[in-house]
Amino acid sequence: MMKHILSANKADPVKEINMEETLVEVVNQLCDRESFEAVYHRSNHHDVPMPSVESLKEILDELKSIIFPGYFLNSDLKPATMKYYIGSTLEHVYKMLTEQIQRGFCFSCTGSKNVVCHECETRSRLFSSSFIRKLPYIRYMLSLDAEAAYEGDPAAKSIGEAIFCYPSIVALTHHRIAHELFKLDIPLIPRIISELAHSYTGIDIHPGASMGKRVFIDHGTGTVIGETCVIGEGVRIYQGVTLGAKSFPLDEHGYPMKGIPRHPLVEDNVIIYSGATILGRVTIGKGAEIGGNVWVTSDVLPGHRVLQQKPFDIYYNNGSGI
Repeated sequence: MMKHILSANKADPVKEINMEETLVEVVNQLCDRESFEAVYHRSNHHDVPMPSVESLKEILDELKSIIFPGYFLNSDLKPATMKYYIGSTLEHVYKMLTEQIQRGFCFSCTGSKNVVCHECETRSRLFSSSFIRKLPYIRYMLSLDAEAAYEGDPAAKSIGEAIFCYPSIVALTHHRIAHELFKLDIPLIPRIISELAHSYTGIDIHPGASMGKRVFIDHGTGTVIGETCVIGEGVRIYQGVTLGAKSFPLDEHGYPMKGIPRHPLVEDNVIIYSGATILGRVTIGKGAEIGGNVWVTSDVLPGHRVLQQKPFDIYYNNGSGI
């Protein structure tokens, strides 16, 4: 009996792992050029840090507190002190945004060591200033988006509820900021801003997409809007909608061609219900309705409705009905 207990307590004859050898082996593999070359990034001629996601989040929070005063960051803001708060906050945003834009330029820089970096510094200040001049316009557009959310959703009790709670306003705030930066041809920063909204709301809008007044994305989770999409005024989009590309023309090297128009044109007052997929450079005419879960790859005339056929309709139209 004692012999059995002693044998049971013996360690299994498993070869002891030599962690030092393991580390050396793995480090050598990870530092092999063939392993890291496709995923490695370093600026060609200077050691400027990558754009900071945390700094961009801070910039967005401060911009929201300026665009929607009293809702975010400083809820005690009063008209009498608004100029002081907005002036101080805008100065901080300008400095931070200038730095992030410059980091974006450095990230995308493919120049030689002879590139004059102070030119990028000057451009960064210029673009940051140009963007700030757009803030009154951005506020105006977002105020109309908030009105559209309130008017388009029977569950909304006030415009303030839409501003403070609705994912549509979060996504559109990020988008309208990112789009103005995108139009300035600033690299990387607009895409980071749009992807932050994507992670918060599940609404994926490329910063290149163009949107008119009074857009409302109801619920919104899973909605995708592509880079060259153009959306008119008074458009309402529900969750799970895709405004995407039908195919990708290839260049002489077999790679997808960049920047060509390949996403839908959605005219004024169109409604696109949940789960609809619209692909390619097609036009959805003014006042049209696209029903849920339909697949559209050709133009839709103004005022037309595109709906799924009911099983009875299919049966009857096939000539088998009574």
